[in-house]
Amino acid sequence: MFSLCAMKKLTHTDARGRVAMVDTGAKTETARRAVASARVLMSAEAVAAVRGARTPKGDPVETARLAGIMAAKRTAELIPLCHTLALTHADVSASVEDWGVRLEAEVSTRAQTGVEMEALTAVSVAALTVYDMCKAVDKSMTITDVRLEMKTGGKSGDFRRDAG
Repeated sequence: MFSLCAMKKLTHTDARGRVAMVDTGAKTETARRAVASARVLMSAEAVAAVRGARTPKGDPVETARLAGIMAAKRTAELIPLCHTLALTHADVSASVEDWGVRLEAEVSTRAQTGVEMEALTAVSVAALTVYDMCKAVDKSMTITDVRLEMKTGGKSGDFRRDAG
């Protein structure tokens, strides 16, 4: 885990310790990009249904892609302290694997704050959509490994998750 003593000052609290939105007004606009991923683990029967386009509600992959893109654009409405951003790009890709569906969201903007939350929101909603579209076949699906893979731009610099 982590130590609270090792953490930097919390950026989303004011001098009295109350939750506060960060003022990004003095920050420089830069190109920002983030990629997040998630996995939806499902039974072999559900994987076969997705591959064979035999799910009762229609195509879960394309529906999840669209839901993720829409979610990226609405992140500030869902997460209280996120800034509203004009996204320049949002996309979700999906691949059907033997264990289920792998999702990846990529989001870009030119702004004073990053798009990590938009990418994470996109991939999370895409995973929830896969679950919704396939639950008639497999209610035991598991959404797992929702994580930031990389981000570029901003004062804190670039981040890339190690391959391991």
